[in-house]
Amino acid sequence: MRWMRMAALALCLAAPLGLAACGRSGPAKVDAARLAGAESEPGQWMSYGRTYDEQRFSPLSRINSDTVSRLGLAWFADLDTARGQEATPIMVDGALYVSTAWSMVKAYDARTGRELWSFDPQVNRAWGVHACCDVVNRGVAVWNGRVYVGALDGRLIAIDARDGTKVWETQTVDTSKPYTITGAPRIVKGLVIIGNGGAELGVRGYVSAYDANDGTLKWRFYTTPNPNGPDNAASDSQRDRMLASWSPQGAWRETGGGGTVWDSMAYDPTLDLLYIGVGNGAPWNKQLRSPGDSDDLFLSSIVALKPETGEYVWHFQETPGETWDYTATQHIMVATLNISGQERRVIMHAPKNGYFYVLDAATGAFIQGKNYVPVNWATGLDPQTGRPNVVPAARFAQTGVPFVATPGPGGAHNWQPMSFNPATGLVYIPVNLTAFPYIPERTFTERRQAFNTGVDFAAGAMPRDPAVRAGAMANTQGALIAWNPATQTEAWRVARDGPGNGGTLTTAGGLVFQGTAAGEFAAYRADNGRKVWSMQAHTGIIAAPMTYDVGGTQYVAQLVGSGGTFALPPGEIGRKGGGLPNVSRLLVFALDGNATLPAPPPVAARTLNPPPSTARPQVVALGRQRYAQYCGVCHGDAAVTSGLLPDLRYSAALNDAALWNGIVREGQLASNGMASFADALPQTDTDAVHAYLIWQANEDKRAGAAAPQ
Repeated sequence: MRWMRMAALALCLAAPLGLAACGRSGPAKVDAARLAGAESEPGQWMSYGRTYDEQRFSPLSRINSDTVSRLGLAWFADLDTARGQEATPIMVDGALYVSTAWSMVKAYDARTGRELWSFDPQVNRAWGVHACCDVVNRGVAVWNGRVYVGALDGRLIAIDARDGTKVWETQTVDTSKPYTITGAPRIVKGLVIIGNGGAELGVRGYVSAYDANDGTLKWRFYTTPNPNGPDNAASDSQRDRMLASWSPQGAWRETGGGGTVWDSMAYDPTLDLLYIGVGNGAPWNKQLRSPGDSDDLFLSSIVALKPETGEYVWHFQETPGETWDYTATQHIMVATLNISGQERRVIMHAPKNGYFYVLDAATGAFIQGKNYVPVNWATGLDPQTGRPNVVPAARFAQTGVPFVATPGPGGAHNWQPMSFNPATGLVYIPVNLTAFPYIPERTFTERRQAFNTGVDFAAGAMPRDPAVRAGAMANTQGALIAWNPATQTEAWRVARDGPGNGGTLTTAGGLVFQGTAAGEFAAYRADNGRKVWSMQAHTGIIAAPMTYDVGGTQYVAQLVGSGGTFALPPGEIGRKGGGLPNVSRLLVFALDGNATLPAPPPVAARTLNPPPSTARPQVVALGRQRYAQYCGVCHGDAAVTSGLLPDLRYSAALNDAALWNGIVREGQLASNGMASFADALPQTDTDAVHAYLIWQANEDKRAGAAAPQ
């Protein structure tokens, strides 16, 4: 009978869904026991960070520093949308699940790359105007035979993992407000946890839990107070505390104050605590949002909740009275560290503000913290409380004087996940080394379809002075940093030409994987940072890789195709070290893989050829202001795109006012995500933007400052 068992095993490994055909009752059969016991299934990657603690460490070791030189492309899949790709794939029992731009979801045979099904939530493309940083999606969750995705337009959708059909959907946001969802859901105890984004445009943040079976709302926790009364939500117990930390006056009473939970979460099954990262204020400018010296809870905080009820347990605010877009939504990890001879269960966090925090996971008490990049907005953290010692001049909103802060709103570390290797004790952080001029707006009026930050982006736009531009470019860099969280020291670093590089993965094979804005996907020794393998993807990489095993073969998967704009520094600074055309693909590698990528697409040389600039200076000035408020977030600072969206200095619409109006006012390109602005701006303002772009294109043509396309 042995031959029968061997034949059955061979059939099992050859099945399209791998182990799903052998002992499990269907695909994506994930439950609490499997997620909590993920270490016993090292070949699976069943949640966003592989395990509940979000360490992004894989115990797989077939690909290691000795064998990685044999790593090659096993298969790849072209995606059907050339927009930013930020997801981490999920692999369960031989099926690979991945979300793409516009919140679409695909399933593949994890060994062969055969597409199993595809799901399109049919997001209204005009909703893209509400997305701060492209129409991206960072991943899905799987549970009990279903795949869950948060759609850009605020819907939470459950998909049958067998065939990609919709099981249920529920709207999680008020669609009269500019909410979006780009983050990956998490599932804890049968509850799907999801937040949202939109603080820059003016919304109130919260996180919600829905029954995974039918989409019923179970609880909601708001991260800023309701000035008009309780919400009948889990956060009501903290309403008085939150209210006391905000000024009685300010724009927050109308905007909601921000504090969106747009990305990071983690869960500790032992402590039974859910950790959420809370975002920036709305508007950023604190003097407009909440005047005075208030802390404005729970902005820029990590908050611990009971996952079954949303009950508040503790919080730690990293940037009290935040006014620089220093979110705490960056990757949260749970780990056990030996600190000064004592084993501690801790939270590790490297948020935008440039400081690495180690907190007690049970209580939120500050253990230690230190800046992992140069900062100038604070001189350090109080050793007892962890509160930053803010430089008075950094409070530009209160002083009314511009301040060039390091880091800028792109953060020392943005959403791109970091990873932790227990063997080396190091955290691998994709770092941005940037600065930004914060210039306060003197007055504030909430605007539709626009950034409502209270910061004057027009005044802070990149000047055309060659010396200033050269200095800004020289001082804008990136790095992969290996950080020792126990000693708060840097172990090693790999320098990058520019910012906006990909997230990281680390493995028991002693490796760290990362992609770059310049299109390189590489492996480094985890102990010393020496590069041991690389390949060129021909397109920028911003997502984080993952790894899995099917049938005894280890694979490494990486989504490629960078996008977005405001997540990167503005204009040509954001292009530094990158600027490649978007080619959205899923790449999957294995030892001795021999697939090859098509030749990269040619990059056509373009020449600025605008019509003459004839508008009055006052009209150009108005257009410059409106461009910065409404257009720059997608099309780039000073009309130089840093992402994949069109550089309007080259637009045919500069020569055709009717075409310009058709796009900007009539919404002729709404199906591509370019919504009509007719309800947000009068004709005189859109005409002024047109005039400004013509003027800027002429200026750049004379200065020879055109960025490559």
